[in-house]
Amino acid sequence: MDKILVTGACGQLGSELTLALRELYGNDNVIASDVRPADGDLLSGPCIILNAMHKSDIENAIDEHQITQIYHLAAILSAKGENDPKFAWDLNMTSLLNILELARDKKLDKIYWPSSIAVFGPDTPKDDTPQNTIMSPTTVYGISKLAGERWCEYFHNKFGVDVRSLRYPGLIGYKVKPGGGTTDYAVDIFYKALEENKYESFLESDAYLPMMYINDAIKATINLMQANSADVKVRSSYNISAMSFSPEEIANEIKKSLPDFKISYQPDFRQKIASSWPNSIDDSEARKDWNWQHEYDLPKMTLSILKGLKELLNN
Repeated sequence: MDKILVTGACGQLGSELTLALRELYGNDNVIASDVRPADGDLLSGPCIILNAMHKSDIENAIDEHQITQIYHLAAILSAKGENDPKFAWDLNMTSLLNILELARDKKLDKIYWPSSIAVFGPDTPKDDTPQNTIMSPTTVYGISKLAGERWCEYFHNKFGVDVRSLRYPGLIGYKVKPGGGTTDYAVDIFYKALEENKYESFLESDAYLPMMYINDAIKATINLMQANSADVKVRSSYNISAMSFSPEEIANEIKKSLPDFKISYQPDFRQKIASSWPNSIDDSEARKDWNWQHEYDLPKMTLSILKGLKELLNN
């Protein structure tokens, strides 16, 4: 029986992915871990305090819960990482190496580790960025993700660790508030639209970025992890995408439901980060290798978030 450990389970992706995994594998078989106590829906199954920088803590959790798979989501994101680059590097890299070494030594079945479009940079082709291309990240987050991709591929090729990864675009959900990413404006804008009917964007009006609704991100992650090992051809990280839009375009979509909503623009240091990333992503390798298909476009996502967030805020 699969027993799964999720690190960073209290984050935007972890909080929803953990619940999706529990639906598949059973509440008792998915252990949520984070450096802070879990709450809310995460309490539907086992929850532990775990610092992924401490290898012995991870090893103890693996042994105690007989873990066979790890979804390693703990990380410092792009904008937040720039406030303390050394700590961001230490957390992102030390935790990943701890997981990979334990996966090798304990012969775990599978490891999932997310990469990001932050691995790209100003020298990367901006439109339909290919799977294999120039990478010149400009943030410590992007540098750590690029190094992490190389470590994942190395541990697979050298030691046979079945590690799988996706290069996420900006992820948009509403159940957890923004966590320090450059693309998090596309989460915050929905909160502000419903709470204040206005939003001040820290990106320029025409700053295009690849984006994905959290539901599609969870679907892609589980699809990849359930794919036959022979079908997983890319062992660094797969390009993955669903849509691309600008702050102006998402604001216009929100106005279809909230006509009085207003957006203003006050770009800050995060605009420079966004400018170094692609406008759109070519994810044809994922679609070919394990039949990736996204479900949500901008209009469908906007309606889903406004409905769900309105209910959440009312409660």
